[in-house]
Amino acid sequence: MRKPVLFLSLVFISLIAFNSCQSGGETEQETETPMDAKSAMYTKVRLGTDLGTLSEKQERMIPILIEVAQIMDAIFWQQAYGDKEALLNGISDQRERDFAAINYGPWDRLNNNESFVGGVGEKPAGANFYPTDMTKEEFEAADLEDKTSLYTILRRNEAGELYTIPYHEAFAEETQRASDLLKKAAELAENEQLKKYLTLKAEALLTDEYRESDLAWMDMTTNQIDIITGPTETYEDQLFGYKASHTTYVLVKDMEWSARLAKYAALLPELQTGIPVPEAYKSEEPGANSQLAAFDVIYYAGDCNAGSKTIAVNLPNDEQVQLQKGTRRSQLKNAMRAKYDKILLPITDVLIDKDQRQYITFDAFFANTMFHEVAHGLGIKNTINGKGTVRSALKEHASALEEGKADVLGLYMVSKLHEKGEIEGDMKEYYTTFMASIFRSVRFGASSAHGKANMIRFNYFQEQGAFTRDTATGTYKIDYDKLKQAMNSLSEIILTLQGDGDYDGVAQLVDEKVVIKDQLQADLDKLASLGIPVDIVFDQGVDVLGLSNQ
Repeated sequence: MRKPVLFLSLVFISLIAFNSCQSGGETEQETETPMDAKSAMYTKVRLGTDLGTLSEKQERMIPILIEVAQIMDAIFWQQAYGDKEALLNGISDQRERDFAAINYGPWDRLNNNESFVGGVGEKPAGANFYPTDMTKEEFEAADLEDKTSLYTILRRNEAGELYTIPYHEAFAEETQRASDLLKKAAELAENEQLKKYLTLKAEALLTDEYRESDLAWMDMTTNQIDIITGPTETYEDQLFGYKASHTTYVLVKDMEWSARLAKYAALLPELQTGIPVPEAYKSEEPGANSQLAAFDVIYYAGDCNAGSKTIAVNLPNDEQVQLQKGTRRSQLKNAMRAKYDKILLPITDVLIDKDQRQYITFDAFFANTMFHEVAHGLGIKNTINGKGTVRSALKEHASALEEGKADVLGLYMVSKLHEKGEIEGDMKEYYTTFMASIFRSVRFGASSAHGKANMIRFNYFQEQGAFTRDTATGTYKIDYDKLKQAMNSLSEIILTLQGDGDYDGVAQLVDEKVVIKDQLQADLDKLASLGIPVDIVFDQGVDVLGLSNQ
């Protein structure tokens, strides 16, 4: 099989300056506007892959799957904000309009959801899943059986009382069209596993019953085309973390890379027994069918396309499916490479000690990212004291803590596999690349679960002496022994909070650690002043791939 050719033509979104006349006869000079700085936060990536590895029917499937993605995108706009067209048509400045499209609303996702459109207030914590005037107390008191369901929205009736609407009714027209398209794609599927999955997913969109399609997705191992679509992650609901947002990735599997990664999933049960926490907090056994796979992503839509972009995916989120089948960790190679080349390496040259920069490698970045996703399968999904699932017990804090767990346990897994000779390279490569990646991800801000997780880790590691900052050079130097100790102790803290379902304890951790101190902020501002982007946006679609929309 030919290795995929990654058509990643990356260009910075241009800064547009305007000339301002100064009083007193001074010469004209260029002045940067706030929107110029916001636009410069993103660099554009052209998404593609080598379609020569696909059959004629597989190529015909891709435009259909992209059309499904566009429908999911429209649904996510409703969940995140509301009326997309009313918002965009009401913005006269083209740069503001483009920035609103990136953010799926008038709030800057990489700047703690700060409003950038005049006259717009704060973003509701519950996005558009709940009435904006609803309080937590009102929600808790409401006698509605499915109010905590992943797949309902809440609205008020004429009497002002709360009621629920299932997703498949709230978005009936959209889900019907998406379902029909998935059935059409299934007719083209030459792979029987893929055909079954697409058919079940089409049915699930019309019922909000996703377990059977999730199980079928986990049974897919021989397919080359893949699509992750429908309501998945709960990041957008920052009020309770109950509501799943619609998203889509259209994917082409790298069969060669995926075969090489497969062996690591089999090591999960052994790694589970060794995590640094008392036995009660690791009593569950990871699903035996957990998978690792590498993909080129050729289309992002909805939740995964909002603000900071995902470069690896760990799904399904259904705890019962995870215990029965495990999860699939999908590594998005082309997007990952783009972030490494255009963001991580420039950050390294500014903030990492010059003698340790040699240890920053793409292989370490790929491994750390991959084992972050694998580590989602470690620990436990249900509390040890009868408080239900970890997700339900920790509510709006569940996602951030889970991301924090995956970060530190992912690095723990790398260290253990390195000791066993299962992965190559100097451990300093993995530790140094991990540390540099904190600076990349902490820039996502406190509105992101990943940003919160990175702030917690940065501040905890600093307190533990895992790194020091040289005031003369403004660079950070890692103490590898102390970083390893901090990794283990933070793992125990997080796993214990999860196992205990300790909502108040997690809230305290967030209050204390999710803060960017002045020195770190100054260093992050330096990255921005040097034009180093925070994240990526995509040039994507049927035309980009050179396909016809049939």
